[in-house]
Amino acid sequence: MKLLSLASSAKRSRSADDHEEAATDQTHAIELQSLPSAGTNSTKRDAPRENGLRAVDTSISPQLTIQEERRLWKKVDARLLPMLTVVYLVSAFNQGIIVHARSNNLEVGLNLTGSQFRIALVMFTIPYCVFAIPSVILLRILRPSRWFAALTVTSGIVITLSGLVESYAPLLGVRICLGALEAGIFPGIIYYLTLWYPRHLLHFRIALLFGAASVANSFSGLIAYGIGRMAGKGGLLGWSWIFILEGIVTVIVGVVAFFVLLDLPSTATALSLEERAFIQLRKKYDNSSVGEEEGLERRQVIAALKDWQVWMHVLVLMSVLAPLAGVSLFIPSITRSWSHSPAVTQLLTVPPYIVAAIVMCIAAFYSDKLKMRFPVVLAGLVCCMIGFLMNICKLRSGVRYFGTFFIVIGSYSALPGSIAWLSNNLAGQSKRATGLALQIGVGNLSTAVVYTVYRQSDAPRYLLGHGVELAFVGVGLLVLPVTVSVYTRINGSRQAALRRRRLRGEGPEGRWTKEEMRMLGDRAAEFKYTL
Repeated sequence: MKLLSLASSAKRSRSADDHEEAATDQTHAIELQSLPSAGTNSTKRDAPRENGLRAVDTSISPQLTIQEERRLWKKVDARLLPMLTVVYLVSAFNQGIIVHARSNNLEVGLNLTGSQFRIALVMFTIPYCVFAIPSVILLRILRPSRWFAALTVTSGIVITLSGLVESYAPLLGVRICLGALEAGIFPGIIYYLTLWYPRHLLHFRIALLFGAASVANSFSGLIAYGIGRMAGKGGLLGWSWIFILEGIVTVIVGVVAFFVLLDLPSTATALSLEERAFIQLRKKYDNSSVGEEEGLERRQVIAALKDWQVWMHVLVLMSVLAPLAGVSLFIPSITRSWSHSPAVTQLLTVPPYIVAAIVMCIAAFYSDKLKMRFPVVLAGLVCCMIGFLMNICKLRSGVRYFGTFFIVIGSYSALPGSIAWLSNNLAGQSKRATGLALQIGVGNLSTAVVYTVYRQSDAPRYLLGHGVELAFVGVGLLVLPVTVSVYTRINGSRQAALRRRRLRGEGPEGRWTKEEMRMLGDRAAEFKYTL
């Protein structure tokens, strides 16, 4: 009931503040129109360099119609999303490949006993958490095409070497190395998208990327089953071939990414000067009339570490990632109970992911359209709770399988929403990079807990695992209304302050200079949090 009342008050607030937003949009328009138009002599001046490439002159202020802007974003989508989807796809496959190797006698081949396999799973998440922030900051310093290519190629080499390990200790070593390398890919991709897209076009793009990669990855079990039939070739077991072939594919993807990926809007030669300038200015003035702070600032990194909202969103993401990881661990036990062939058993795990990808993209589209995130996250968490309740009860396997649809749909819908939500509410590129890396890196620690509580001996009901999952979802359902309530209160006080300034004949910056307003970022009075 509290969330419903918050949604109602948020809707009233949006309606009441339409004139404030119109005034802000007018201020933004004045800022842009005050710059020289494209085609003036300003294009002849030497432009600054970014990451070693000549950047476009941002004093160009192109004017695009609505249709031209839509065509531009479609053009950007076509150049960015396909390659990023493939990079994320191999990254996701690499993270879960050890589970498929287990199905092909990894534990027998390496003589793993007791909890050793679960420990190997957990050892991935620790370096992933530690190296997420440094990796994203390095992306901010280096060229994205080179950084993503380097991480992907190196990950591929590590995966290939995983197929040659002969004991438990080397397996832990490659898992630690893989976690450190993968830490820069998914958080880096999300931050990279924020450099291109305005905040209320972001959710749908994350959903497209995540959905396409996840649907493809849902067939990974079937692919691994086919590769596993190569057992004995070259004197290697099936699980070794799974690692080796996936590592080779990953290296190839990394090499292609080096040549295909664009770097930054300011240096994207695939776009015209006017298109590049439009994207830069649209991004710079997306949430501020004085422009976003774009440099790499240490104080922004520290500010992200201290920001209350970052840690609240860490808890929300934990409540989403835990179900996402958990369902992949127990859904095969449901499909195996029907005594189909191994290939059919693997195929039966695919439908929930296909349905979830469709629902996720529809939810993300309307989330961007309405400029609201929390309803999608709330609905996702409720779906997860329903799904786990259906699985923890003593019901028939068909009913429990139907419950997995709720879990997959809920976690998949809430994941892009929770990430886009925090990104929307952090201003300053360094702060956003740090906040997103912290959210995704620390949020992944929930998967480490999940890996330890789903034990083979607990099948088929997994009382401990499902109980822990329900606890994670419960935390998310508690944190979510608190976060929305605080955002709503802050937005209300800021709008009241802006009204008082207008009555006094002052601008939105009040007693602050434009440079001070830019440094304040999301703490500035004119910044409005997305709900």
